[in-house]
Parts: sequence; C-alpha cells; structure tokens
Amino acid sequence: MTRSPVAGVASTEDRLSPLKLKRVGIDTYRENVAYMHRECDRYRAEGFQALAKVEVRANGQRILATLNVVDDAAIVACGELGLSEDAFATLGVVEGHPVSILQAEPPPSIPALHRKIAGERLTRDDFRRIIQDIAERRYSKIELTAFVVACDRNELDREEVFFLSDAMSRVGRRLDWHEHPVVDKHCIGGIPGNRTSMLVVPIVAAHGLLCPKTSSRAITSPSGTADTMEVLARVDLPFEELGKLVRTHRGCLAWGGTSQLSPADDVLISVERPLSVDSPGQMVASILSKKIAAGSSHLLLDIPIGPHAKVRSMPEARRLRKLFEFVAGRMGLTLEVVITDGSQPVGRGIGPVLEARDVMRVLTNHPDAPMDLRLKALRLAGRMLEFDPDVRGGDGFGLARDILDAGRALEKMQAIIAAQGARPFDPEHPPLAPHRVEVTARASGVVTAIDNLQLARIARLAGAPRAIGAGVDVLARIGDTVEAGQPLYRVYAAYPNELTFSRQATERDSGFAIGQPDQITRLNVEC
Repeated sequence: MTRSPVAGVASTEDRLSPLKLKRVGIDTYRENVAYMHRECDRYRAEGFQALAKVEVRANGQRILATLNVVDDAAIVACGELGLSEDAFATLGVVEGHPVSILQAEPPPSIPALHRKIAGERLTRDDFRRIIQDIAERRYSKIELTAFVVACDRNELDREEVFFLSDAMSRVGRRLDWHEHPVVDKHCIGGIPGNRTSMLVVPIVAAHGLLCPKTSSRAITSPSGTADTMEVLARVDLPFEELGKLVRTHRGCLAWGGTSQLSPADDVLISVERPLSVDSPGQMVASILSKKIAAGSSHLLLDIPIGPHAKVRSMPEARRLRKLFEFVAGRMGLTLEVVITDGSQPVGRGIGPVLEARDVMRVLTNHPDAPMDLRLKALRLAGRMLEFDPDVRGGDGFGLARDILDAGRALEKMQAIIAAQGARPFDPEHPPLAPHRVEVTARASGVVTAIDNLQLARIARLAGAPRAIGAGVDVLARIGDTVEAGQPLYRVYAAYPNELTFSRQATERDSGFAIGQPDQITRLNVEC
C-alpha cells in the first residue's frame, strides 16, 4: 500500500505537514468517506480526484475511504481532513489528531470482479479475494453495486453460492461455544410482524439449548428483529460481551453488526437495501455465513410463501430449500427447512413498538395475545427443541407449549433483557407515535386477501422503523367478516407529513381485498 520515495528525494509525505482530523457529522451508512478542501496543498500535490479511494493513517491505525472534495471551508478547512461518522469511529482517534492521506492502490480482486461482470463463473479463491477486499472496505459503492448486480443478473450456480457463503463466513470473527448442539432460527423475511424469534429464543434457552441469536436490522421492512428487540433492550453488544451473555443465559437477541460476524455481509447489505436486490444466492450466503460465524451447528429456516411474500409458490420454495440444503451441507451445518403460511401478517403489530407489544403479550399469556404469532412460535420452537437428542421427534411442540404456559419463557426473556440492558416498556401502554388514522372497509363482506407488501410500505411511509412508535396495527384477518366502515387497521405516524404520506397510500390501495368466502386462496404449507 505504501509508496517508496526515490533515494535522496523527499516524498510528498515528508514535505507537507500532516492534516488535522475533523469529524464531519454525516452518516454515510457503512461507507468510509473522507472530505478534503479543493485548495488544500495536499490535494493539489497528490493529484487526488473526487470519489478516488484513499488511505488515511493516524496513530498506527489506517482506513480506506472514498474521497469527497469540498469548496466550503465551513465543512473542511485547507489544513484539515474530514471523516464521516463511520470512518471517524473506525479510525478511532480524537479530533485534531495529525493524519496523513495517500492514494490507495486498486483492490487486488478487481480483475475477478470484472470477470463476474462479464458473466464468467468465479472460483473459490476469486470469491475469497473479493470478500476480503469488501470486508476491508477497499471497494467503493460503485464497485460494490457492480458486484451485487453482477451476482444478481448472472445468477450464481450452487457451487458459486457455496464459495461466496464460505468466503463470507471466514472473514471477521467466529464464535466457538465448545458444545453441541448450538441452535439457531432464521426467517427469510418478507412477512410483516412475524417476530417469532423473540419467542423461540427464550423458549429453547429456557429448555437449556444454546441459542446465540444475532439478527439484522430492517433492510426493506418496517422492522427487523433487532429493531423490535431494541425497544426492550440494547442490541449493539460487543463481541466479548455477547459471548459472556450467551454462556450465562443460554441465548441472546442481538444485532450482528457490532460483533464483526461476517462483516462483508453488512457492507453488501448497505448496497442491496437501496437497490432492493435480494437474489437467492446472495440470500443464502448472507444467512448461512452469519450462522456459521456465530458458531451454530443446527439451524431451523422458515420460508414463508404467499402471493405477496418473497417466495410466491411452493415450487419456488422447494428450489430455494434445495439450495439452502446443498450449501449448508457443504458447510457442515445441520439444516431443517419449514415452509410456512405467508399470506398475511403474523401478529397484529407492524413496526418496532407494536411488534414488541405483541411479543410481550404472548410471553405473559395475555388474553389479547395474537394467537397466530403464539401458535407459529410454538411450532418453530418445538422443531428446534427436537434438535436436542434427548427430545423425541413429535414431542417438541408440547414441550415448548409447557415452557411458555408455565412462565419459564417469560423469565428467560426478562433475564436476557436485563443482561443486554433493559429499557422501560409497558405493553399495556406502549409508546405509540402520536398521529393516527383508521383505515376502514369500503364494502361489507369477507377479507379474502391481505397485501403484505402494501401494509409494509404503509408502515414505512408512517416512519417505521426509524420512528419506533410508528407502524400499522392490524384489526382484521383473512376470513373475517367485516361491515362497510369497520376499521381494518390503524396507522400510527410520528409526524403529520408522514401520516399524510401513509394515508395517501391507503387511499390508493388499502392492502385489503373484500369479497366472498369462496375467493379465499388456501395454502398447503408444512407449518
């Protein structure tokens, strides 16, 4: 990375005084960005160009960043080098500290990237080099986008998916619990609500199985498991703290981004989210690499299907299951896949606070607990309990139900919440966003279909997950008989303009279809 000066000739680095570090309060979402004034001596001497990749050094630390050139001294003065929030935190030195900046050499894996863009099949070593460069932030957003789109457009074959998954799992830290089995559960997403993980983890942990559940934040949904858990407790747990907590309490519900498990996945998600790209190969690699890095030996995978889910049909679900099973087998992970009903939201709440309310009501056996969420969580927890060699096949559901009904799952969840850093929350009086509107049925009849994508879109327009109290509270389900003017759901928004945006979306399409009972499509699913 460093350039050797010609003997007897002072390098630019020696001739120019170092720049002073400035923290620029800009969130660049997982991209290191550096800011330099156009009139800076170092800028002219080095021949930097905007959007070039540069290397920033200070106090023995180094990061790679994308250079932005500014003309406003109020942002960065001539003797300063600015860093975005992500870059400043990664470099780890204080404001005003001397820093140096150099041209960065192109990532070594760029030739392999070009071959993938051209549609060629890559080798295991090619993927390892690309993922290493991505994890070290050597790729610009443009190069990251090119890789994501190339893998999506030129669909990876199953060997390439294994190569990608394996490479992603080997970069960053890996947990080793020194016991067997280590269980986990994951849903591929696309169904609003569906906070089964927050029920499954305390159930299986109360039984005694080790369940280190690391989850992502929302990518395109109104809330991820980490977003909802953050209503109840801290989720950004450092690596060492995560390990200690899981060994003590047999489980956790944490965000994976701070523990450096498969860090390349977090970088790729920063591009996939705005592009709304989630190809099967990248999905498999993202999920399995995280589980392997977290030390899991057994995984239960939930694939919901429905007309408005990520997976629309049973044949598509079976193809995806075969891909997951192939890659998991190559990686030494025991995998069980269940195909579930994704025709409508699971639970009532869509959005962090509303989903946390549903979870706590199930755990406390509240009379208003959503029974669909309870039943699905028990079925999934039961399948996971059967990973225990001492539990006979078919006995898991009853065992899970007993743990929940006896209050043992609630006790375990409360212990996990306290260990992660509890936050005050009353499910009877959840802190909902202040502005609301009810969406009512336009005609009498039976609810024949619910559009998951539209309800998720409405919840996001209302401000979820950024505003934790925003979202949608669903009041009717498929098969319910409703009268014209009867409320179907309530929308909660933090600000009047967000309420306006979400209300306009409901006026265009409420997401509910109302007709006759014979118009309901029944899904034949496994769980």
